[in-house]
Amino acid sequence: MGNSTCCLRGSGSVPRDEKNYAYEGQYTRNNQVEPLKCRQHSFQFQYVNQSFPRDETSTNFLPHISEREAPEVGEEDPSTHPTARPTFMERSKSEMKLKDNRRSCYMLDAVAGGGSFPGVLPRSLRKSSSCSTIYMDDSTISQPNLKNTIKCISLAIYYHIANRKNRSHERLMEIFEERLHPITREALPPELMTKDPDHRQIYRFVRTLFHSAQLTAECAIITLVYIERLLNYAEMDLCPSNWRRVVLGAIMLASKVWDDQAVWNVDYCQILRDTNVDDMNELERRFLECLDFNIEVPSSVYAKYYFDLRTLALANDLQLPLQPLYKERAKRLEAVSRVYEDKFHNFKRSFSAERIYTERRAPTVLS
Repeated sequence: MGNSTCCLRGSGSVPRDEKNYAYEGQYTRNNQVEPLKCRQHSFQFQYVNQSFPRDETSTNFLPHISEREAPEVGEEDPSTHPTARPTFMERSKSEMKLKDNRRSCYMLDAVAGGGSFPGVLPRSLRKSSSCSTIYMDDSTISQPNLKNTIKCISLAIYYHIANRKNRSHERLMEIFEERLHPITREALPPELMTKDPDHRQIYRFVRTLFHSAQLTAECAIITLVYIERLLNYAEMDLCPSNWRRVVLGAIMLASKVWDDQAVWNVDYCQILRDTNVDDMNELERRFLECLDFNIEVPSSVYAKYYFDLRTLALANDLQLPLQPLYKERAKRLEAVSRVYEDKFHNFKRSFSAERIYTERRAPTVLS
């Protein structure tokens, strides 16, 4: 997948409460920051110092999973806690509320006006289904629809960028900056690094990677979990200059964790022809270090993100493909359900002390 050091953590990790900044290889602890001197552009950003030297890397400094810092009360990480609301839902809350208000006003005006709006009929002229046809979509929690899932995560990434809190004062990391590590040789226009991308642009980039690497929809949901975990652990922001490299690193990691036949880093170099293997290996290594090597996604967290993405799709009028439930589809669903039922019914429950849990019956009295 990568080189031999991509899964090792350095001993020089920085605590989260200690804010260090890196500028052109120089480190400072005060708040007076000199502007970053770049070869081509002169821009001013804060880069979080989370460097892990390779020569000082050792597995002796890896903490045990039980020794990780527990989150404070009320600050649960949504990528690990099953009841915490995902970050993209919080970022999209204002837009979803605005669209609900517009939709409610539109329907109220249409009913009050007797169907004067185009496409909206009065209540007395609306057709009702007189048959028992059931319409269902092919998306399930175990096998989501790939196209719709990519659209949903693209919309979630868009809300992360558009509604970021530290606008014009973003906290960034050098490894994810496309200005310092471009993934294309073409000269990028300056406005592309400052203007928020459209959700269609994000969708085209993610769709290209998933279709070329033949990844599944489940991998897309895991990708979104890793993105939010990175933003929370590294305390950085998703902005126009780093979103593509952040998404690329999350897809590389999710494909290796989820798929049995993972895509190698060199395969992504065939998709993005202007990249090289060393850059992909370094991106993967730093992504893992920022996650504290916590790549576990519980089933409850996966289910939470799946249903929240469906809520986001319905709130943004993303149509889910509904099809009539034909006899063949019903048989197929019944067969899948029967397989899961047989799978769980085959488990035999055993007790180490059966006599203690045995119900006592009243003795029979013979007269």
